[in-house]
Amino acid sequence: MTQPAIDIKNRKASFEYSFLDKLTAGLVLTGTEIKSIRGGKANITEAFCVFDRDELWLRNAQVDEYEKATHYNHQPRRDRKLLLNKHELRKLQEKLKDQGLTVIPLRLFINEKGLAKLEIALAKGKKLFDKREDIKKRDMQRETARRFK
Repeated sequence: MTQPAIDIKNRKASFEYSFLDKLTAGLVLTGTEIKSIRGGKANITEAFCVFDRDELWLRNAQVDEYEKATHYNHQPRRDRKLLLNKHELRKLQEKLKDQGLTVIPLRLFINEKGLAKLEIALAKGKKLFDKREDIKKRDMQRETARRFK
């Protein structure tokens, strides 16, 4: 029996940010965390990534406690280390020195090998007029799709 595909997305990210570069990173998780993620009990909408001592960490990601665990359960909003090679980490750190750039999580998924992966993006925050343009484009696409149905 195959497990359902886990694909937890940060839908707010594309509205709030414009993406410059995307990477896929591994996560350091405990046993109860991976079980919760496989059950779809995670949320990365308010999460962000920060550098601490040349390591990239995921902060404020909600991974609910595993309901069948005993007292060895994890903290739901603890910091989780992201696994990238040194070249990728250095490249991100250099780009983050530019003003207005940040690293945000886009998607949390389970790959073919059963490992939890996080798709992250180097992003720049959008201004209000950029958001209005996106809304106009989306409305026009919906309208044309309705007409040609």
